[in-house]
Order: sequence, then C-alpha cells, then structure tokens
Amino acid sequence: MRDDRLWLRLGLTGLYGFIGVVHLAATDRFLPIMPDWVPQPRLVVIGTGLCEIAGAGALFVPRLRRLAGIMLALYAVCVFPANIKQAVWGIAVPPIPHTWWYHGPRLALQPVMVWWALYAVHAVDWPFTARKTGETGVSR
Repeated sequence: MRDDRLWLRLGLTGLYGFIGVVHLAATDRFLPIMPDWVPQPRLVVIGTGLCEIAGAGALFVPRLRRLAGIMLALYAVCVFPANIKQAVWGIAVPPIPHTWWYHGPRLALQPVMVWWALYAVHAVDWPFTARKTGETGVSR
C-alpha cells in the first residue's frame, strides 16, 4: 500500500524533533514568551520539548500515528498564546527574527500546522477528498 502522506510526516518529524530539542537545550530563552497565567513555566517549556520529540517519533509507530498527529495538532493550538504574546509584546528570542515579517506569517500559519498534523495521519482528508452526496444531492 502506497503511503501518500509519508513526506508530510517526515516534515513534521523534522520540524517538531528540531523544535523539541531546542526547547530542551535553550529552555530559558522561551520563558519570556510564556503567558503569565501558565503555572511553572520552566517545567512547561521542558514538557513541551519532550512532547514535541515524543510526538515526532510516534508518527512512525503505526499504532500511535493517528494519536500522535492529533496530539501535535492540539499542541499547535496550545502554544498559540505564547506565539501571540511574543509577537504583540515584541519579545525578542534570538535567533528568531524580531519583526512582523516573521511573526505575521507565523501566526497566520498556525492553523496550517494544525491541519498538517491532522492530514498527515489521515485524521482529516479535507480539502483533497470530494464530499459524498446522497440521492438528494445534500452533502453528508
């Protein structure tokens, strides 16, 4: 059976694997962008790094693949407040560019990251699979 989404999972693995390692290696750099309401921010940054690495690896374990994609999608939603805080408050986190040319597209692409994780594990097929219609022509 041909795996047409393998390249998408490879991309996610590279991205989340790399970011996970950075979260563990440079934990303190992420602390300024943590929203004030997050308890134990240092532990949360370390935890997110571990989750990124675990999710990246689990994408290649067939029985964990779907769950990993769903969890990485949820992860992308959960880190959105930190990304907003960094952009709106103008918090510099070297070597990330400190400009709206970076932050604008990053924020706009966050929903794409959610979709990417879900699509890569066949949790969603939208928009590439045609809708099925019944005799009435109404989409189901």
